[in-house]
Amino acid sequence: MKTYFPKQEEIEKKWYVVDADGAVLGRLAARLADILRGKNKPTFTPHMDTGDFVIVINAEKVKLTGNKLNKKMYERHSGYPGGLKVMNARTMLSRKPEEVIYLAVKGMLPKNILGRHILKKLKVYRGNEHPHKAQMPIQLEIKEVYGA
Repeated sequence: MKTYFPKQEEIEKKWYVVDADGAVLGRLAARLADILRGKNKPTFTPHMDTGDFVIVINAEKVKLTGNKLNKKMYERHSGYPGGLKVMNARTMLSRKPEEVIYLAVKGMLPKNILGRHILKKLKVYRGNEHPHKAQMPIQLEIKEVYGA
């Protein structure tokens, strides 16, 4: 018996729209990472990009559980001595909500060239509008009720 490996031209790429309104950040990011990587398909191959494109709307309405709004910190560095910038999740969510979802998904993908390639298929927007109407994306429901 031989193992089947799909060819790059055989892989069908779809576009999905996910509404992040009321979704818990970590659970949403885990599902998005699986779809981007292609783990929800029977043709999944670890060394290939078999995943789909994902558009996330309403990024500013994502939820964080517990006390993460105050205690979760996002760090970045300018590269200069003393250039460390630290921001908590509440501030980050109000200033750059797209970045919160982007960084959560980025942490769940492989840390190599394939992971960086896969991450380019994630499009995150605040509000209901997105510029990808021409791709005719399919609405995908990823709401998981937390604590119910």
